[in-house]
This record gives sequence, structure tokens and C-alpha cells, in this order.
Amino acid sequence: MFSFFSKPAPVVDDNTRAWIFDSFAWAIEHLDSRFFHQETKLILPNNRFYPGRVSSVHEMATNIFNATVNYAGLQQWPIQLVKPENYSPSAIPQLSFVNNENNLRGNTAVVTSALYEAENISLSYQPTQVNQPQDLIAVYAQNLATILVLQQNVAPPGGKEFLPQTIDLVACFLGFGVIFSNTAYQFKGGCGSCNNANLNRQVALPEHETVYVLALFCQLKLIANKQVLPALKPHLHSTFKQALKDIKSYLKQDSHHLALSFTK
Repeated sequence: MFSFFSKPAPVVDDNTRAWIFDSFAWAIEHLDSRFFHQETKLILPNNRFYPGRVSSVHEMATNIFNATVNYAGLQQWPIQLVKPENYSPSAIPQLSFVNNENNLRGNTAVVTSALYEAENISLSYQPTQVNQPQDLIAVYAQNLATILVLQQNVAPPGGKEFLPQTIDLVACFLGFGVIFSNTAYQFKGGCGSCNNANLNRQVALPEHETVYVLALFCQLKLIANKQVLPALKPHLHSTFKQALKDIKSYLKQDSHHLALSFTK
């Protein structure tokens, strides 16, 4: 009778929330906290972040790739984009860095391994992905997060079992949370021209969990809702607001422990 007075269901359960907070703290500690606090931005799928006109599919794919690499702070890493016809998948080499955890990303990062062609990390794309630029950005960000995570000697919370989910979380940590939230759920029905599942990224972190990570990122970076909501799919607005409310409450409950984790 009084169900309309009940609280809405939480965005994530307690165990998932704990894993998200622990994993985000791990990312801050091991993936260059200085760059996160001082340089990481919330990347939005618009012309401000991805400007420019192009004359070919490869030029557009390259422009998007270069911008995504720069936003992730991996411009000094030996990562290159190759045309699909020239791409051959290979194992990601183990790199080494000067002052690894505090100088891992950005223009000042120094990769100490020799940057021979054989050691370059090659990525590619599907030409038709250019027609779905937000998905293409998400695929690039996911690949970059994978490379970044696999360079770490300290396993993230949950270990190998949660590695795919950790990679998605790290992509949001890099600033691509809006794009990842928008591409976390892919409609499978409709006509063939409405959606091509082959062009979508592989989703490991479900939609609500991804939005929760986005909300945590925005809370820690003090990003206002008015910057987020216009770029976020409308059906995710209430989830984002609810997640933000839960995060603020949770931070107050365990402020000492979390403050130490998130200010490293």
C-alpha cells in the first residue's frame, strides 16, 4: 500500500560499490596520481574534444586515435595506429619507465625501453567504425586502458578474474566515463542499419556500474552536473544523479580511509 514511499533501489550493491572504490583507489595509486589530479579531463563526444575535418576514413580514424591517446596521457608511449590491411595482432610488450608510478603519463613520461619498430604497440580499427565515432573512441580508450593496466606489477582488486571489468573502469578513470556509459548498452533489435553489433566495443562493466564509476570520477574531479548531463544519454540521467548522491553519502561515512586513498 505504501510502496510509493520506499527508497529507490541502489545503483549498485554493497560488494560492487566496494570493488569500484577499491579499484579506483588502485588506479590513482598506480596509474599516475599526479596526471589524474592535474591533467585528466572529462572527455565528451563532441567537436570541442574531437574537432577537425578529414578527407578519408583513415585520416578520421587517426585523428580520433591521436586525440584519445593524448587525453589518456599516453602520447610518449610507443603506441601506433596502423591501417586494417597492415595490422597483425601481437602480444603487448612489457615497457619500463623512469619513476614509474609518478611519471607514467603525460608529456614528461619517459619510456626507457628502446623504441624500435618491433617494440611498438600496434592498434587498428574497422573502417566502418568511423560511422559510429563514439563507439570508435570507446574502443580506442578500452585498448589504451588494457595496455596501461597490463604494464602494472601490482594486481588490481579482484585479480585476473576481474581484469575485463578493471579495464573498463580504468577507461573511465582516464576520462572517458560519459562515452563508456553511453556505449555500455547496445540495442540488439531493429533494422540492420540501426545498429551494427560488430562495431560495438566489448562491454565488461554493465551500464549502471559504468555510470557509477562516472559519478565517482565527477565527484573526485569536482565536475558539475551541467557539464555531464547534456552529453549523457537521457535515460541515464537519474541513474547518474542517484549514484552521485550515494557516493557523497559513502564518502562522508568513511571519509578518513577514502581520503587517504584518493589523494595519493
